[in-house]
Amino acid sequence: MTKRLTNYKIVCTLYFLVATAIWIFKFFNNRYNNYSIFKYVYYHTVAQINLYHYYPKEYYDTNHYGVLFSLIIAPFALLPDGAGFLLFTLLNAGLLVWAVHILPLPNKQKMLILLFSIVEFGNSAHYIQFNAIIAAIIIVSFLMIEREREDLATLFIVLGTLVKLYPVVALTFFLFSKHKLKFILWGFVWLGVLVCLPMLIASPHYVLQCYADWYVSLHEKNSLNADLTSSQDISVMGSARHLLRDATIPNWPFLLFGVIAFGLPLLRFGQYKFARFRYQVMASALMLIVLFSTGSEHPTYIIAIVGAMIWIFMQENPFSRKNIVLLILLVLVTGLGPTDVFPKYIRHEFINKYVMKAWPCIVVWLMITYELLVKNFEHLTLPKSDNSKVDSVKQTNAIQIS
Repeated sequence: MTKRLTNYKIVCTLYFLVATAIWIFKFFNNRYNNYSIFKYVYYHTVAQINLYHYYPKEYYDTNHYGVLFSLIIAPFALLPDGAGFLLFTLLNAGLLVWAVHILPLPNKQKMLILLFSIVEFGNSAHYIQFNAIIAAIIIVSFLMIEREREDLATLFIVLGTLVKLYPVVALTFFLFSKHKLKFILWGFVWLGVLVCLPMLIASPHYVLQCYADWYVSLHEKNSLNADLTSSQDISVMGSARHLLRDATIPNWPFLLFGVIAFGLPLLRFGQYKFARFRYQVMASALMLIVLFSTGSEHPTYIIAIVGAMIWIFMQENPFSRKNIVLLILLVLVTGLGPTDVFPKYIRHEFINKYVMKAWPCIVVWLMITYELLVKNFEHLTLPKSDNSKVDSVKQTNAIQIS
């Protein structure tokens, strides 16, 4: 008997179609420089040469991923470029779809999260980025803690952090763990294992030197990003710098504000037992790491958009007037703003000049933060899953904070 093709399945399939279409365009036009950077992380690790130098004969720009990425990209790098690049692009689609799929929400809500995020997924895939996987890693690490699988949660957190730092924000979910000692012990186990794992293909001295080189590379990149001509720094502080046309405005006041605004709700220990509070913290974390990073660029926003969509579509009335306005702004300005949908003059003189891509996400994050600070989540539950018998989370049950 043929299974019914639902709207949810169609939207999930659409991610793979978008990924394949972008691969066709990029590969057959020889426009896959970022994949070349990723591929050579493996080959440069095997050759034991600096991962963060310029190699103009192989690609332009530089690598900014940790040495552990050499093992993640290895299965793709060992294939011909066409096959490796295609499989890597499909992996980005697959892991993000899977992460949203295992959320304990109805299929309709998950379909809408994916549907309204697909423009940003297309942006990330077009620039051949790892960001969709980063979003998936953060979501899955949170869900593993909800399922009391601290061993898997810490694996994802450490793995993601050693590849691209952003998932370090998932350490916040430690506060929601019922088994904190288990979380800490597994965290150190995975840290030891994954720091050393690249030593399977390179010497211990080289691998440890890579971590030091990575720090230097990220520090240099951060100083270059805070520039009015940079394509990065699409962030809260970048918005201030671009609006005031002053590249000397420092990061620290904004970073301090972000830490305080994100941290204060976490002092509301009595709210931890409510699933809606915990999931809203997860949505906030996904947005925080993008909005307060000078490295945030156009394709990074798949991480923030997924967080915004999770927040909107776990509400009782996701299509309220307020949310409809937010959805329009998130898709039109954040998703499509820097693309050819808008005339070149508008893009250059307004959207890009003032990094307007960040604005709708900043508004949403502030709204999420305000609710986390003042709202009582006692009577708020997640929408009931279509398969509630196997839900991993009992939405209104209390968590014992050990």
